[in-house]
Amino acid sequence: MTYDDHRGSFMSKGTQYKSRESDSNGIIHWSDEENQVWSELFDRQIKLIKNRACDQYHDGLDILQLSNDRIPQLPELNKKLKKTTGWQTAEVPALINFSEFFRLLANKQFPVATFIRTREEFDYLQEPDIFHEVFGHCPLLTNPAFAHFTHTYGKLGLNASKEDRVFLARLYWFTVEFGLVNTADGLRIYGGGILSSPGETIYALESATPVRKPLEPVDALRTPYRIDIMQPLYYILEQFDDLFTLSEMDLMALVQQAKTLGLFEPLFPPKEKKVSGQN
Repeated sequence: MTYDDHRGSFMSKGTQYKSRESDSNGIIHWSDEENQVWSELFDRQIKLIKNRACDQYHDGLDILQLSNDRIPQLPELNKKLKKTTGWQTAEVPALINFSEFFRLLANKQFPVATFIRTREEFDYLQEPDIFHEVFGHCPLLTNPAFAHFTHTYGKLGLNASKEDRVFLARLYWFTVEFGLVNTADGLRIYGGGILSSPGETIYALESATPVRKPLEPVDALRTPYRIDIMQPLYYILEQFDDLFTLSEMDLMALVQQAKTLGLFEPLFPPKEKKVSGQN
């Protein structure tokens, strides 16, 4: 089993993608086609998030100044992240295990898988590609509240048991990946899993289908999810700086409380199992 580091879930299959390796200067020599895929993803998504992403995300975009015509080089991002919150990116394979994921976050290194999706999976893929990691997450790593929460999460996960890590993964899923936040201008997005997905950007805010609830940490720890569907439930921060408050809670005590109470019933059908063919 490998750990899908941006989704917070176990994946039993491998991946068709192979991360690109940088040269001795930390530079990855992307092809024209790879840069074109980035450009098209960027141009489409930047329009969709204009009045849907939270201000803190837009502030981060202004700081990072991501290019719309080529895949950013990680050393460029690192200089800006280091200056704002002390974070760095870390070049990683397409999928990494639980321990490595938490180790990196605990050391203020955000894992970035250095591959970009193919055109066949332009709209959605389960693996975390560089567009998801950089466009979806890195802008908010310039924000002190988000950076502190992510660092705290990494330190807790590094020392947690295998069972407790699975509970922690749910909290990551409903905040860092699929979190919404109340603002003076209405509900906005801060979760990278939404911000890098055109379909979910619209669905999370404007569809009448999903449930939207105030974030109660124990509830999030008890809520099952699936990675391959539009989310049936989103948790909402009352204000963005509540991530600071969340970081200072005794989250491992809340994990124990969630384990005692047990999981909620899923709000989605079970994933269909493939039936193997007969000989």
